[in-house]
Amino acid sequence: MPKAVVPEERRRRRRPTKSGTVLSEDLIVETALRMLREHGSTGLTARRLGLALDADPSTLYRYFRGMDDLTLAIGDALIGQALDGWRPTGEWRTDLRSVGLRIHAAYVAHPQAAVLTTSRVTGRANELAADEAVLEVLRSAGFPLPDTVRIYHAFIDQTLAFAALDAASLALPSAALHADEDMWRSTYARLPRATHPRIAEAAPLLAARMIRSAYPTALEMLLDSAATQLESQR
Repeated sequence: MPKAVVPEERRRRRRPTKSGTVLSEDLIVETALRMLREHGSTGLTARRLGLALDADPSTLYRYFRGMDDLTLAIGDALIGQALDGWRPTGEWRTDLRSVGLRIHAAYVAHPQAAVLTTSRVTGRANELAADEAVLEVLRSAGFPLPDTVRIYHAFIDQTLAFAALDAASLALPSAALHADEDMWRSTYARLPRATHPRIAEAAPLLAARMIRSAYPTALEMLLDSAATQLESQR
């Protein structure tokens, strides 16, 4: 049975670690993000995290119910980074585009953490704030509630799916990543027109585009579709 998480007020009264560090949920998450960046998901364990914080691993369970609870906190922290400084402009396309690009960028900046968290639902404060913001943007724009939920679903899932896909590529060893990117030039660009005419004619454009994320393009397509629907209702 998981241990009960100690309330924040009681945690702040605990003694600092041997090195003088005062633990907090934010510090633990920040350290976990650094460990994921340096060692990947297999390198993130309670024992290693305790060593990095100069604390007994059991201390972590005063802040989180387990490593899965910490994973949810990491995902929520990335969403918090995305929302930091964001303010709605009142123009729904601008606001949705900004939120989507911010969330995608926050995850891609931490590819190992993104691979670990993009499929999770945290139910934590930052995730709730992001969901509330997107729903508010759509409702304020005039979308009916059923359409708001449908567009919200597509918007969030598309953003997280591209974040996971792009992060998975960035999390590859550099040699593998470069080999994948070079495939568009070394193989696709050399296919003969006689056997692969469409690939051959598109090869230069494919080589330039396929090494970049398609998320901005997909996002604009989603926004175009939503805009068309909104106009038809008016």
